[in-house]
Amino acid sequence: MSGVLSSVDSRTNLVGQNRLEILMFRLNGQQLYAINVFKVQEVLTMPKLTLMPQRHPAVIGVVHLRGRTIPVMDLSLAIGMRPIKQTAESNIIVTEYNSTVQAFLVGSVDRIVNLNWEEVLPPPAGAGRYHYLTAITHHEGKIVEIIDVEKVLSEIVPMTMQLSEEILSADFVRAVQGREIVMVDDSYTALTQAKTIFESLGLIVHQAMDGVEGLALLRRLADESTQPLHERLLMLVTDAEMPKMDGYRLTTEIRSDPRLKGLYIALHTSLSGQFNQAMVEKVGCDAFLSKFQPQQLANLVKERIEAQTGVGQ
Repeated sequence: MSGVLSSVDSRTNLVGQNRLEILMFRLNGQQLYAINVFKVQEVLTMPKLTLMPQRHPAVIGVVHLRGRTIPVMDLSLAIGMRPIKQTAESNIIVTEYNSTVQAFLVGSVDRIVNLNWEEVLPPPAGAGRYHYLTAITHHEGKIVEIIDVEKVLSEIVPMTMQLSEEILSADFVRAVQGREIVMVDDSYTALTQAKTIFESLGLIVHQAMDGVEGLALLRRLADESTQPLHERLLMLVTDAEMPKMDGYRLTTEIRSDPRLKGLYIALHTSLSGQFNQAMVEKVGCDAFLSKFQPQQLANLVKERIEAQTGVGQ
């Protein structure tokens, strides 16, 4: 099954075209789920598992793969459903998120599908904030539910929110107070985590849940602003994968708008590190940050403040 995954070149060719590839799979039953192919390293038949003491209930063990020890998580159990029955034909999907590698046990793997982000929609409003979906789409008349893996991982391996004392110097905190940024992310978990860090530094955070909403927000701020928007906003921090319009297309739209093109744009994503530089160069972002690294977020704010005010230099 690993041979079905595209090459790095062909996958990066999707960048900037508002397109994505999803790997579809089933857990228990016939419902289709999916994750972005960018985050998939390979798909394997279940190797031999080694059990771990005092592990999270969703972590069913570890596998030794290509010189690495990788935790394996029952994805069905992790999202609050009944565990997957392990058989000799069970599949694991090896993924990289936030610079860490982990595998998810699934019931069966279906296929890879190429989509336009405009075909990918936010979950229904009535689903609330605490479900495990980041988006939904349709394929051949069937609903496909795209898993919010960031939420899954944040519950299994909680992130630290602490910052170094060095970053919180009095001069820096005074310089940051009241400055504004825009944050665009479709994952409520990721948005909340990053917003907490930014607000702890004294930033005012404007937020949106997808690229279309984010672009509308920026244009509204430009309409209201008495100064160039790139002077009012310290930066835009955007996710890459979002329904309706992804972060790459959002960046392209910003760079083509005379009122917005001067904005400092940081791509904040859990996508695999091997694609980072190619994506940044292709779409014209100013920085790339891997989720979720609180200290890196704070350091980027410090760099932007230093560049604009000289404080801390």
